[in-house]
Amino acid sequence: MEKKTITTEKPKKEDIKEETKVEKIIDTNTEKTNISEVAKVTIKKIDLTKGQYIRAIGRRKSSIATVHLFNEKGDITINDKAIDDYFNYKIYGALILEPLKLVGASGKFKISIQVKGGGKRGQVGAIQLGIARALVELDPDLRKTLKANGLLKRDPRVKERKKPGLKRARKSPQWSKR
Repeated sequence: MEKKTITTEKPKKEDIKEETKVEKIIDTNTEKTNISEVAKVTIKKIDLTKGQYIRAIGRRKSSIATVHLFNEKGDITINDKAIDDYFNYKIYGALILEPLKLVGASGKFKISIQVKGGGKRGQVGAIQLGIARALVELDPDLRKTLKANGLLKRDPRVKERKKPGLKRARKSPQWSKR
């Protein structure tokens, strides 16, 4: 009988790090291909006569946005103002249009939005969720693509309430030993 010796060498930490980097690159590449496939989705039109709309509500922090999606070409108005007039930063406009661009429907709908409460960033999140919900109501097949990109998630994080005996939600007054 021959004795077989099996040697097990532990992989070096450097090798493990390189493997995980490669896996992350592969994961990001697959996400990019999924997004390009999503853009090819066509929207099934629901018969809406002129003046009819789909209503959806989006919330974020203390902001509430009511979105009216009309089945006609037009501009997006927020509290009766254009996007550029209402929001100072162009990135906010890009974030609002993200659900429409993802589905390939940018410029195909007239959207009227009423938003109140919170700050500008919270209002953007509320509007984004409202538009995504309206698109799903228009065509339920879009739900999978919007959900895969995290646009149908309601972000539940809100400001924590002040507790008695504390200065803020968790900040306590200065403690002295004597």
